[in-house]
Amino acid sequence: MPIDSFTGIQLSKGLLYGYKPEFKFGFNPDVGTTEESIWDQGGLYVYPTAAITMTVSSSSTDDAAAGTGARTVAIAGLDAEYREISETITLNGQTAVSTTRQYIRVFRARVTTAGSGGTNAGNIYIGTGALTLGVPDTTYARISAAEGQTLMAIYTVPAGYTAYIQQGTLSTGTEQANQYITARLKVRPFGEVFQTKALVTLSNEFIPFDFGVALAIPEKSDIEARAISSSQNNAVAITFSLILEEHAKG
Repeated sequence: MPIDSFTGIQLSKGLLYGYKPEFKFGFNPDVGTTEESIWDQGGLYVYPTAAITMTVSSSSTDDAAAGTGARTVAIAGLDAEYREISETITLNGQTAVSTTRQYIRVFRARVTTAGSGGTNAGNIYIGTGALTLGVPDTTYARISAAEGQTLMAIYTVPAGYTAYIQQGTLSTGTEQANQYITARLKVRPFGEVFQTKALVTLSNEFIPFDFGVALAIPEKSDIEARAISSSQNNAVAITFSLILEEHAKG
């Protein structure tokens, strides 16, 4: 059963020792007949196999330290031991800026300061490999133009925590008749393979779903929302809410 509003506020304030909330939401504007992850970049998400230094760049030269677009970006993810890490990067347009930390997972990035445009002018990429007009060979997170933060229904439970999935939502819209979306919430426990934990089929709808008994996800597990369409050009948005419980120390 979802937590009540009062308890949720206490969680958000950090007043429940050993517990903290995590809310993930993703959007994919064009889900077709091949299964895709629900994230800004589209396609099926590929995870790093080891902690690596990444680069941050933009498709727009306006996203730079003195530009009219985004100037700094905060990145959140996990290190080689799956511990939470973060840093803030000053952008340099289409030129790569390397992270100071090495990441085995990146699950969120957001614009923290911007010029007169108030947000990111182009798509901002966190990835690896050679750049083509600011776009890296491999992308692990993307802030789409004007969004200000990543929209990725992808998360990995940090070491030292168990995550409990409380509830989520699924919505889809299309201009085509007689189309439907099949969406899955998938979990990959550490060292195992992805397993489907929830499956929903719908057409041009919004539905909330609650776990009567919260779904427990162990540390280092990957959590990902995916969808596939019966035809082309379906926009899909998915959210899921978690409570992280810190393991007892000692």
